[in-house]
Amino acid sequence: MANIKVFYHYLISFYNITLLPYMAVLAYKASTLNQEDIQNLWFHFNLNLVTLSILFVILVFGFALYFVGRPKPVYLVDYSCHLPPPHQKATAHMIVNSISKTLEADRSLADDSSLDFFVKVLERSGLGDETCIPQALLNVPPSQTMTVAREETEQVIFDAIDNLLANTKVNPRDIGIVIVNSGVFNPTPSLSSMVVNKYKLRSNIKSFNLGGMGCSASIIAIDLAKDLLQVHKNTYALVVSTENLSRNLYIGDNRSMLVSNCLFRVGGAAILLSNKSGDRRRSKYNLVHTVRTHTGADDKSFKCVVQEDDERGKTGVSLSKDITSVAARTIKKNIATLGPLVLPVSQKLLFLMTYMRKKFLDDKIKHYVPDFKRAIDHFCIHPGGRALIDELEKDLGLSPIDVEPSRSTLHRFGNTSSSSIWYELAYTEAKGRMMKGNKAWQIALGSGFKCNSAVWVALCNVEPSVNSPWEHCISKYPVKLDL
Repeated sequence: MANIKVFYHYLISFYNITLLPYMAVLAYKASTLNQEDIQNLWFHFNLNLVTLSILFVILVFGFALYFVGRPKPVYLVDYSCHLPPPHQKATAHMIVNSISKTLEADRSLADDSSLDFFVKVLERSGLGDETCIPQALLNVPPSQTMTVAREETEQVIFDAIDNLLANTKVNPRDIGIVIVNSGVFNPTPSLSSMVVNKYKLRSNIKSFNLGGMGCSASIIAIDLAKDLLQVHKNTYALVVSTENLSRNLYIGDNRSMLVSNCLFRVGGAAILLSNKSGDRRRSKYNLVHTVRTHTGADDKSFKCVVQEDDERGKTGVSLSKDITSVAARTIKKNIATLGPLVLPVSQKLLFLMTYMRKKFLDDKIKHYVPDFKRAIDHFCIHPGGRALIDELEKDLGLSPIDVEPSRSTLHRFGNTSSSSIWYELAYTEAKGRMMKGNKAWQIALGSGFKCNSAVWVALCNVEPSVNSPWEHCISKYPVKLDL
C-alpha cells in the first residue's frame, strides 16, 4: 500500500508536467483566432446559455467548496525551551562517580564490567560536560520519590511556560487547548491538570495528556493540536513536551537498560500554536505537513524499546538489538510518505523513473534516494544518540552543517526526549540561519515503534526568542569531538 501511494503521488506530478505544454498549445491556438472565429464562438455560446449557466454555477460552487473546506493555517507563534539552572550541570566524571558509589553501597549490584560498559558508552555518546540532571539523582542512593519527581517536572514545565507567556503576552485565559506529553511519568492528577491549575485556565479547556509515546511524542502532540485547531475557531493551543528522570533512573547492571542513563538529560519545551489570522504577522512559522508512521503491528518493532523489570526487579527501559533495523525501516516508511509532499517535481520524476525500471526491468537497481536538500533548508533530527545522527546524515546525503543542530544539542543538552527537536530549532535561530520562506524538518523516533515528522515554513527572518537556551553559549558551537 505504501508503494502504491508513493507511485500515485509521482504519477500525479508527471501528469501535471504533461498538462502544462497542453495548456500552452491551447493558449497559442486562442491567440491565433481571427475576428470571424471569435464571432462564431460567441454566437455558439449565446445558443447555449443554459449550458454556460450550469458551468458557471458549478465553477462558483467548486471555488466556494475549496475555500470553505481547505485546512485552516496553523501558526507557531513562539516556543520556549527550559534552561536548567547551573547547579544541575553534571560532568561525566560526576555521573560515573555517583553511579560507582551507588553500586558500592548496594553490593548486590556491584558489577565492574557493567560500570566499565557504562563509562565506555558515556565516552562515545557525544554528550558534553554541561548537560543537566536532577540534583536528587547525584545523592547516594539517588532520591526517586514521587515528591522529587513532581518537583523536577514542575520546574521544567513552569519555567518553559512562564517564559513563553512573557514573550508572547498571551493571557492564559485565551488558551483553548492544552496538550502535555511525557513518556514514562504520568501521575494523578495528570500533568495537563497541573498546567490548568497553575495558570488557572478556563473550565471549558480542551485538555489532553499523552503518555508512553516516547521521544517522538512532541510531533504527535503538534499533530493533535493541528486537528483540534481545525475544529475550534479563533483560539490558542499550548503544547508542552517533557520527560522525567527522577523516577526513571535505572539502578542495576542490565546493559540494555544502562544505555538510557548515558543519554537522557533534563529538558522540556512549551509551544504556542494559533489559528487566528491576525497572529500570522507576529508568528514565527506556519505548519505545512505532519506525517506519522507507526510500525507497532510488527512484534519486533513493538518490543524493541520496552519499560520492564530486570532479573532483580529493578525497573528500566530496555533497548533490544533489533532497534537499529527497526528504526531504519520505520524512518524509510515515514520518508516515503513525506517525500511526495515536499520534494520538487524534478526529484519526483527521477524517483518515478527509477521505480518503474526496478519494478518492470531490473529488480537489482537500487531505489533512487531523493535529495531532500532541494526541498528542506534546515534539519532537526532527534538526537537519540551519535549513531542515529550519523546514520541519517549518511542515508539522506546531508552535510555536517545540516546535522550541526542535532550534534550540538546532543552535546550541550543531551537527549531531552520529545523536547529535543525544539532545542535544535532554537539552535538554528540562534545561529541566524532561519530566513523567511525557509523550510525546517523535525524528525523524531519513539517507542512503539514510531517515526514522526513535522515541516514548518518560516514566516519571517526568525530571531531567537528572549531567554533562548543557547543565549549564553551559541558562540562555542559547533564543537569538534574526537570520538
